[in-house]
Amino acid sequence: MRVKSVLFSSGRPLSRISGSEHATATLPAAFSDLLPHFLVEPEDEFIVKNKPVTLTCRSSPATQIYFKCNGEWVHQDDHLIERTVDPATALPIMQVTIDITRQQVEKIFGLDEYWCQCVAWSTTGTQKSQKAYIRIAYLRKNFEEEPQGKEVALDQEVLLRCHPPEGVPQAEVEWQRNEDVITPASDPNVFITTDYNLVIKKARLADTGNYTCVAKNIVARRKSTSATVLVYVDGGWSEWSKWSACGADCSMWRSRECTQPSPGTGGKDCQGLDLQSLNCTSEQCPQTVSGAEDVALYVGMVAVALCLTLLLIVVVLVYRRKKEDLDADVADSSILTTGFQPMGIKPSKPENSHLLTIQPDLTTTTTSYQGTLRSRHDTTGKFSMTNGPLLDPLPNGSHTLHNGKLNSDPAEFVSRLSTQSYFKTLPRDVANSSYGTFNFLGGRLTIPSTGISLLIPPEAIPRGKIYEIYLTVQRKEDLRLPLAGCQTLLSPVVSCGPPGVVLSRPVILSMDHCSDACLDNWAIRLKKQNYEGTWEDVLLMGEELVSEPYYCQLEAETCRLFSEQLGTLALVGESLHMGAAKRLRLVLFSDAYCSTLEYNIRVYCMDDTQDVFKEVMQMERQLGGRLIDEPHVLLFKDSYHNLRLSIHDMPQAHWRSKLLAGYQEIPFYHIWNGSQRYLHCTFTLERLSLSTCELTCQLCVWQVEGEGQSFSLDFNIAKDTRAVDSEFLLMDSTAAALAGPSAFQIPYLIRQKICSSLDAPCPNGADWRMLAQRLKLERHMSFFASKASPTSVILDLWEAQHFHSGNINQLATVMADIGKQEAMIFLVSDGEC
Repeated sequence: MRVKSVLFSSGRPLSRISGSEHATATLPAAFSDLLPHFLVEPEDEFIVKNKPVTLTCRSSPATQIYFKCNGEWVHQDDHLIERTVDPATALPIMQVTIDITRQQVEKIFGLDEYWCQCVAWSTTGTQKSQKAYIRIAYLRKNFEEEPQGKEVALDQEVLLRCHPPEGVPQAEVEWQRNEDVITPASDPNVFITTDYNLVIKKARLADTGNYTCVAKNIVARRKSTSATVLVYVDGGWSEWSKWSACGADCSMWRSRECTQPSPGTGGKDCQGLDLQSLNCTSEQCPQTVSGAEDVALYVGMVAVALCLTLLLIVVVLVYRRKKEDLDADVADSSILTTGFQPMGIKPSKPENSHLLTIQPDLTTTTTSYQGTLRSRHDTTGKFSMTNGPLLDPLPNGSHTLHNGKLNSDPAEFVSRLSTQSYFKTLPRDVANSSYGTFNFLGGRLTIPSTGISLLIPPEAIPRGKIYEIYLTVQRKEDLRLPLAGCQTLLSPVVSCGPPGVVLSRPVILSMDHCSDACLDNWAIRLKKQNYEGTWEDVLLMGEELVSEPYYCQLEAETCRLFSEQLGTLALVGESLHMGAAKRLRLVLFSDAYCSTLEYNIRVYCMDDTQDVFKEVMQMERQLGGRLIDEPHVLLFKDSYHNLRLSIHDMPQAHWRSKLLAGYQEIPFYHIWNGSQRYLHCTFTLERLSLSTCELTCQLCVWQVEGEGQSFSLDFNIAKDTRAVDSEFLLMDSTAAALAGPSAFQIPYLIRQKICSSLDAPCPNGADWRMLAQRLKLERHMSFFASKASPTSVILDLWEAQHFHSGNINQLATVMADIGKQEAMIFLVSDGEC
């Protein structure tokens, strides 16, 4: 212990205490009853690189002072003690300093924070100083969110996002435009938000430039990639000029120019006319027709009008007669052939045997198709259908409605639709789209292996209407879905259309989501893209109103959306607290064939939805990759902590990792916003010999201070050289488009009988309400009750949930439990129909 005691009396230093003496002094009797109080207490410090920090503590009056760090006393030899006397009060003062090194802090790094505290003694008692925390300062290289370039119109608000790299102490942020620092104090048109984003209130031409986010702390200074902001000017029309004089053609003109302002820096030209004409009145016209010429002109016009009227009347009469002849030949025969399904349940009591011979109601098995049907000779531009068409020509030129699978050419369908104005933005990705032609019998569209489907219930399309409907999943990089704060994309972005079609009943859109499905943790909103391309909130989950055109059931992994309008839709979640979590699917791929010493393992961290998984599988198949383990699911919480990946336990005699650090890290915001589909890390391994083929290791993925998953790998890198199995991509063998009764589990006639039986309220509750309870759908009672046929909507939801795995016998059992004999209709054999 180094002790230096300097007592100032009459301006002269007194004796120095040697290093062998104890750091204890005897207080004068006058001060023996005083507790020590601190004049200087240790402060928080940061260790920069390898430079140690010094902590200081000063107390008066004190006989001893020592430091305690993380609950343990610092060795006395590490203290430097200095004694003085306060000239004003003659109280003795003792000061102690110690040095803390980086190695001392790193010994407990990650277990607890390193702290030190000063303890002073006097003859009366002890006092403790405040704790001083010592942290190792750092600033990571990668920004968690970097600004993105954009093009904005003049006077539009500009928002540039920036989330600085993780660092201790927390980094300060400044913005630069073309390398010049932006000072909001001198420019009231800009300001920096508390979360470091730059906002330009009204974009000016001078705001065009390259913007850079700069983060700095006591360790380092980091610069983001530059984002280019281009401020463009859309053209505006000048005021109309005065009308010209009336010309020889009995018209007058006025004009305007696209100069207020002129379009600039890529802005749009003016919309609308720049020249306008107007007929003059007879008084203004310099040349007018008079006398006999006027009479001849008017008589000719009247004669032409009469002829056109008579011709129109004849056409209408002929059309009506042909339509009446045509309607008489149209019948829906599919109900008679598919209205009943055999089942293996038989009644237990003989007296119920009459239920097995229920006669079909032949008065309701045919339905006239109201409306104009296409002629079998009119094939120009029509949707080509084979193998069970919806409209099949009969020998006499009539049509009959069938159910069946629609085999059409999607490329032809997209090409034809894209020529129409409201399909201009229809994606051309036919591999992730589905198309079909439907009438009042309804049907189903499915995008295989994505979990996305559209159920069109019977009677959803008005009778007399035939709609060509599409379903497609949008690639996120093609869309600009605005996300702010704690918002994150929870589902694929799905388009179904055409928008604006009239529906008599809601359709059901099914798609995966990646939330933890706990509404206490989330505010989940349904967003819809309007005709202008902007996104609007149309539904808040848990606060649905039955009067709105949208209603949603959120299941563990799937969202069922009732919608009376078609369009582009997506689920966006906003976490309410740090307990909210997204499901991540962790998938491992490696090279199917390796001829070098290096061997790569790719770890994908993606949203746990089938469409993203399918896309990654297709991409890896093109890369020649192979799946090396079953996917794992990880709950990723809104805790602002990053995701870390590491590899361990490799046989050191045969393999080594080329990773320089102990782990790789994916920033929190890259994962949370959900806009990057292919987030992955690559571990490059090196085998010490080409003959080494066996690889065993442990691969860990975890969120800092959160949940983790591990993969135990043990495989031969040369044994299986096949690429991603194509059969794995085709797990869902469902037809992309099904029309008519074949698209449903419940036959049409049976469905009608169930609805007529359960829709009417029953005093003992044996109606649609009990059906909803037995199917665990009681949360949606008010929604079902708002519909004309509650039972029909319940059955629609059952169809959407159980199309792949539904057992109609189970539904029959539920009907039997309710006590309705209509459930026994399921037992009617095919022969009785």
